Parts: sequence; C-alpha cells; structure tokens
Amino acid sequence: MKRKLKLIWDFRGPGALRTAQHHEIHLNEYVKHQNSTVLMIGHETINEFHSLTFIVVNEEDMKPFRDQLKPHRGEWHDE
Repeated sequence: MKRKLKLIWDFRGPGALRTAQHHEIHLNEYVKHQNSTVLMIGHETINEFHSLTFIVVNEEDMKPFRDQLKPHRGEWHDE
C-alpha cells in the first residue's frame, strides 16, 4: 500500500475560511494546468479563526508539490 501525504496551508483570522476556499480554487487550477495526479484537494474549518486548505498525494509524488507550492506543513494521511 502506498503511503499518502497531506500537504497543508493554514489560514488564520476572521477571513480564514474565505481565504482557504479561494486557495483551494488555485490548487485545482494548478493541478489541471500541470496535469498532475492528486488523490484529494479540499479545505477544512478548524474553528472560527482557523481554516486550512490541503492536497493529498502519494509519497513518491510529493516533492514537486512541496517545492513548487510551499505548503506550511504536512502529515501522513490514513484515509
């Protein structure tokens, strides 16, 4: 089974959700333009002042995304 990574961009403040939603649009555009393979793209609300956008990729595909998109952090994805 391939290991999966969740690359994450955090947004904080009163406009965090809207910023995360907007960033998700740009991630979708990037993937389409690059013709890249990703497993999932989305956003989550942690609380009123913290939202995030994420992209899930296979471990072996992570480096170009990490180097070009500069996520704030990453974690293993188990779903």
